Amino acid sequence: MRAPTRGQFDPEERRARPVGRAAMVCALAAALAGCGGHPRAPEPPQAPADAPESSGTSEPRVGGTITLSATADPKSFNPIVAMETSTTAVTGLIFEGLTRTNGITTEVEPALAESWEVSEDGLRWIFRLRRDVSWSDGMPFTSEDVVFTYRDLIFNLQVPSSSRDIFTIEGRPIEVRAVDPHTVEFVTATPFAPFLRALGQEILPAHRLRRAVAAGTFASTLGLDTPPEDIIGTGPFRLIEYLPGQYARFVRNERYWRRDADGRALPYLEEVRMMFVQSPDVALLKFQEGELDLYSLRSSDYKILKPGERAGGYTVFELGPAFGTNFLVFNQNRSANPETGRAAVPPHKLAWFTDRAFRRAVARAIDKPGIIEIVMDGLGYPQHGPMSPSAGAFYTPDVPAYPYDVARARAALAEAGYRDTDGDGIVEDPGGRKVEFTLFTNADNTDRVQIANLIRKDLERLGFKVHFTQLEFNALVTKLNATYDWDAIIIGLTGGIEPHFGKNVWHSSGHLHMWHPRQPEPAAPWEAEIDRIFDRAVQELDPAARKALYDRWQVIVAEELPVIYTVLPPALTAVRDRFGNLRPTAFGGALHNLEELYVLDGQ
Repeated sequence: MRAPTRGQFDPEERRARPVGRAAMVCALAAALAGCGGHPRAPEPPQAPADAPESSGTSEPRVGGTITLSATADPKSFNPIVAMETSTTAVTGLIFEGLTRTNGITTEVEPALAESWEVSEDGLRWIFRLRRDVSWSDGMPFTSEDVVFTYRDLIFNLQVPSSSRDIFTIEGRPIEVRAVDPHTVEFVTATPFAPFLRALGQEILPAHRLRRAVAAGTFASTLGLDTPPEDIIGTGPFRLIEYLPGQYARFVRNERYWRRDADGRALPYLEEVRMMFVQSPDVALLKFQEGELDLYSLRSSDYKILKPGERAGGYTVFELGPAFGTNFLVFNQNRSANPETGRAAVPPHKLAWFTDRAFRRAVARAIDKPGIIEIVMDGLGYPQHGPMSPSAGAFYTPDVPAYPYDVARARAALAEAGYRDTDGDGIVEDPGGRKVEFTLFTNADNTDRVQIANLIRKDLERLGFKVHFTQLEFNALVTKLNATYDWDAIIIGLTGGIEPHFGKNVWHSSGHLHMWHPRQPEPAAPWEAEIDRIFDRAVQELDPAARKALYDRWQVIVAEELPVIYTVLPPALTAVRDRFGNLRPTAFGGALHNLEELYVLDGQ
């Protein structure tokens, strides 16, 4: 399975990350301690020599089914416009990029491109495409598809693609041209340090989609009403059935190009079934009843599933701190709601949310130890900055933290002019307006709902009046990236190891810059500094200098708090003992090599 090369909203931050052709990866550096019945300390990303690969031994064979689950349907089948993992969890089975990242070694490997070379100045790249690749409809894959994907889709201003943020450096897009049917040239205006890894970007078929681009309808193409036979990819599986709210079925792509070491065609599995369930509670029940082959545990599930491994015929893999995040974000959008023309945020609320003293008081009022104990059964990690401790080389722990201290938070609010002047328990702002707002999160994530309820109570102790509302995940994403009609949201993003792949989140012009997206100019000096960091760091080829830049970015985020981080869950995955070639890793999770998994004899 493939992971996106850009930040995305994630309904299930605890999920094992799908890693493959488009992963954002480097070596895991940090290990956190565990004890007693808690999960063990995280392992390095490479699989140890004695790591269990399956519950038995047999020769790989074609056939069999793996059944997975998701708590949200996809919003579309279009990976170019997707900003949420509910979509890319599906499209990652169908589409591929020019490169892939090995889920064990974390090295960049050839995929649709079999080789490449780069000029001495690092600006001109030549990629030679595989000649044995065809689309799932039988048409040949050529350089025309690569040029179409980048020129006509990613760099098309009429197409709302987050990937454009990743491939644009200081406002200048990458040039791409076809040298011949199997050779592509990329020219970057400046050096691009993570370029090879970024080319995990999905390639789409020109012969199927060029008309939609010409008609200006590509953004709505590959919608959920698209017949499965019209969704054409080069990946290991193809969609054959989608029933909204129930399931999606994928079957083996018999035209898939990859072979195993003995020359046998991949994938081995005949079918992948993805069940859409209402909540993690339902997914847990279905796993216990044997309906699912894989389940991403919440911390509270560990004591339920771990003791039953042998009797249940499954293994719980403990993979260290998760990469995905849970955070609170306030709407600082100065623009108008595109549907109503009214201000996205009323002026008095905008004054609160853009006030750093307000956000810092909120950060200090959130009881992170309480969240870890109540929601995660003690199995969690406080998070203070934008990268997980599992992220390795670019992670820094040296950022400002805001220990839980309600008295100090109240004092900071009072100093900033927020006081309860009438004694009713609700503070007023310096203009006399009561601090009252609505807090949203996605209803299908039970951990996140619990976290939101606890934070609501924390904020009420601070003197705020908070209305809590739960929404379906895709409806929540629509508020964030389309209508902008929200006050505060608790949500999460996919995590990664290469910071540049979060540029669509952190650059002020980014499509996923959720607190104030697509700014024509940075709204604050600290936003401008982050822009400069991302523009400079992507060009910096010296690893130590790049790290220094990204360390500074993490400090700014912790100082300014555009998002207020809460806690990281552990990455825990339970898998049935019926599959061979299973090699879970800290970053890749259990399914980074899905096309290599096979059903063991007798299963």
